[in-house]
Amino acid sequence: MGKSLFQKVWESHTVGTLADGRTQLFIGTHLIHEVTSPQAFGMLRDLGLSVKYPQRTFATVDHIVPTENQDAPQDPLAAEMMVALQKNAEDFGITYFDLASGKQGIVHVVGPEQGITQPGTTIACGDSHTATHGAFGAIAFGIGTTQVRDVFATQTLALSALKVRRIEVNGNLRPGVYAKDVILDIIRRLGAKGGIGYAYEYAGDVFDRMSMEERMTVCNMSVEGGARCGYVNPDAKTIAYLSGRPYVDMSDFDATAARWLSFASDPDAEYDDIVRIDAAEIEPTVTWGISPDHGIAISQDIPDPAKAQTEGEKASIEEALAYMKLPGGIPIKGVKIDVAFIGSCTNGRLSDFREVAKYIRGHRVADGVKAIVVPGSQIVAVQAEKEGLDQIFRDAGFEWRGAGCSMCLAMNPDKLVGDQLCASSSNRNFKGRQGSPTGRTVLMSPLMVAAAAINGCISDARELFELEPEAAVA
Repeated sequence: MGKSLFQKVWESHTVGTLADGRTQLFIGTHLIHEVTSPQAFGMLRDLGLSVKYPQRTFATVDHIVPTENQDAPQDPLAAEMMVALQKNAEDFGITYFDLASGKQGIVHVVGPEQGITQPGTTIACGDSHTATHGAFGAIAFGIGTTQVRDVFATQTLALSALKVRRIEVNGNLRPGVYAKDVILDIIRRLGAKGGIGYAYEYAGDVFDRMSMEERMTVCNMSVEGGARCGYVNPDAKTIAYLSGRPYVDMSDFDATAARWLSFASDPDAEYDDIVRIDAAEIEPTVTWGISPDHGIAISQDIPDPAKAQTEGEKASIEEALAYMKLPGGIPIKGVKIDVAFIGSCTNGRLSDFREVAKYIRGHRVADGVKAIVVPGSQIVAVQAEKEGLDQIFRDAGFEWRGAGCSMCLAMNPDKLVGDQLCASSSNRNFKGRQGSPTGRTVLMSPLMVAAAAINGCISDARELFELEPEAAVA
């Protein structure tokens, strides 16, 4: 019987089995940022320990950096965190991509673009969206602060093995349907808790055709469906993307590539569950509530609590609608927005900006809408600016910002005010997620965010940009 990529990577990184049945797993790469690492470094110092393999840890600053006036954070606590990360990196011999490096950015953008993220490896970071790196055929997951300490001290973690669910999406996506719509649709179908205890393996025609950056978008949001990690098997696209990256050893690249490809799931691998989805059924998808699984196609109505199947479902819909200040049973299309945000570790990459820039020429952001575009890294920003993408956005009325997490989680000056409603390309629509305790978030693809910004309301990008949508799926 063959093995899945998850089994191969897990077994190749197993140090031993603990008395309680958990695996002591070697962590090949450790990524850190300024928010979850200071306490871990403090615990390390209290124990008189050093970082065991500093060459396997890489740091950047992303969560708290302002995207305007980046010379210094405006918040004293943020400044303290930045100073602490700089000192800890120096004291423990850790590579640090700071603001002066030209390589700073969101940790899940920096890892792949530097070639730090590689197939067949285990990757951990004190950030839930570490699942992003699974796009390269890695087993990557977020960890807590005490686990960050454990990786510093031992380069291992005590973990329980996961079940593996294979999610196959086959067929052709319709015009205007993107990777973000695919993952929002998967989460809508399987639920925000549907993946608990699982690793998700994404497979099928649609993922085979996706670019590496599209695969990163999908894997990024695996955790929003409850999965601990998500991955796509490495293939020729993976190899081509990584070739020549700064942290990729090119001395015998053919042998390296062959080893990477060997981690792909075997054709006869067995899975704990298999889900099959027809790509043609997926429409541009947006959220309407306060959980990533509160998703509907742009052609559909906001759920009506009166039509709920159970009392629990009714209560959940009512709670979400009360927070979102939306009535049930009306079309989601046409709901007014106040803010539009394109960026984050989900959709802040060069290909995202290129795709939107193709369509927004000749359009302008609606009066009264604040629209910002935030590159995922300094390198992304430079590349986009060389192509003139920043000017295309500015001409259309968007603000072009510096690299950072920005208003995905608003641990920086980019925040919603009051009950503003934001059309966002980020990954979470929880209560208060974007900086205001009453702020409202609607998740969607970057092109859908652009359409909302231009029309001033949640819109079907296929109609605005004349993408010739096919008949809507009921």
